[in-house]
Amino acid sequence: MPRKKVTIVGAGMTGGAMAQRLIERDICDVVLQDDPQFAGTMHHGKALDESQAAPWEGFSTRIMATDGWEETADSDVVVVTAGAPRKPGMSREELLNGNAEIVRSKVAAAAKVSPNAVIIVFSNPMDAMCHVAMQASGFPRERVIGQGGALDSARYRYFIAAELGVSVNDVHGYVIGGHTDTTMVPVVSQTRVGGVPLTDLLPPEKVQAIVARAMRGGAEIGELYKTGSAYFAPSAATIAMVEAILLDQRRLIPCSVYHQGEYGIRDVFSGTVCQLGEGGIQRTFELPLTDEERAKVIAAAEATKELLKLLN
Repeated sequence: MPRKKVTIVGAGMTGGAMAQRLIERDICDVVLQDDPQFAGTMHHGKALDESQAAPWEGFSTRIMATDGWEETADSDVVVVTAGAPRKPGMSREELLNGNAEIVRSKVAAAAKVSPNAVIIVFSNPMDAMCHVAMQASGFPRERVIGQGGALDSARYRYFIAAELGVSVNDVHGYVIGGHTDTTMVPVVSQTRVGGVPLTDLLPPEKVQAIVARAMRGGAEIGELYKTGSAYFAPSAATIAMVEAILLDQRRLIPCSVYHQGEYGIRDVFSGTVCQLGEGGIQRTFELPLTDEERAKVIAAAEATKELLKLLN
């Protein structure tokens, strides 16, 4: 029986961290795909460097790098991290269309040789890039998934655990909606710590401070790094999704999915809780929301629709 295969498109800091986390799980082979025009030989170097950890980490899966697509053929999952960060003086529209061009090209090539793959989109602006990926691949909504809510929820849960001094494993809370610092929606009303509502454990001002910090999670990391952005937690969140799909774990993870009626939203990618397993998204779940939370989730979807109008 052939090994499972995962292709990671883009071998920057996040792509490289994803590859390392994945090969150490020993559940699939990994291909790092990148363009030598931009990456040089970095992806080849990372593949070789990570391979040489095998004697100490004990994994037997293989990792390789490629400039093309033949080696990626028949991948079970394709993770798309390719794209450029926003540069000084660059408009939002320029960033959107520049990254859309990259994602469109990469996804079309990947889908051609891996027609049964599940695509996980990491590239930003993520919800909009999911639309580009779905159009470029022609895949159904079950097999085009945006990573965003998994990371945002991890930050939210960590800040709650740190504030209360409890294990993060006993904090259950989701961030849905959009994947930006103004459109994500931490669902406070359904957040539980050991089964106890968060609002019973912390005063409103503490809860709101946690929500605000979670929504600025990426910006805070960027400010501390000075150059670059977060990649440790983003890679962990993404690989949890990959593992759930490869091993058919049927885990409930907040992801961006093409809404077809969830929360009354249609025809746009936005975050909700999804069951991930073989084939990608197996089910979606609507959280019971307060009126205020529901309004924010709907507004997040509308913001993505407005952004999509800027696509060439």
